[in-house]
Amino acid sequence: MALDLEEQEQLAELKAWWKQHGNLIVATVVAAALTFAGWQGWRWYQAGQAAEAAGLYESLARAAQAGDPKALRDATGSLIESYPRTLYAAMGALVAARFHFDRNDLKSAKTQLAWVIERSPSEDFKDLARLRLAAVLLDEKGYDEALKVLEAKHGAAYDAQFEALRGDVLVAKGQPAEARAAYQAAIEKAAKDQGAFRESVRMRLEALGG
Repeated sequence: MALDLEEQEQLAELKAWWKQHGNLIVATVVAAALTFAGWQGWRWYQAGQAAEAAGLYESLARAAQAGDPKALRDATGSLIESYPRTLYAAMGALVAARFHFDRNDLKSAKTQLAWVIERSPSEDFKDLARLRLAAVLLDEKGYDEALKVLEAKHGAAYDAQFEALRGDVLVAKGQPAEARAAYQAAIEKAAKDQGAFRESVRMRLEALGG
């Protein structure tokens, strides 16, 4: 059926508009499609990375439980080298650090903890690693180094633990007045549901005559 005059004018306007803007529309649609495909591909890649990292972490955890140092070192090395940006890598390094510390291999423990502090994507894991590293340094009588680690910026949720450990280091260093201040700060900063922690710190404070 023949188009009436008004329809012919509308069609002509549409053709003219498409001629002017068609290439831009096509380019925009293609770009959007490529972006979506890239995003989907990145999600699949990330999921694959996480699954592979999880498998290595499980191997690491089994090795730690079995007390197998070679298997643990192999799994830890593969995990932090191949998947350093995953949380599994940081978790694995923390497990490995505890494994080495329990066997008095303080050098290896410090290496793993330093890796977490430098590379972990999680600020919580970094704070936990700082606390554990300071504890290792305290065990080594590296008091000034331990205090330096504890001076690092950290999450407010860990304030009480940092202060309590600072107190322990200061006691070992022979600075009871400063230790009492640190213990008191730890008690004040502890959460209400940290009753056992508060009592532990209070006992240390009382031992100093605080």
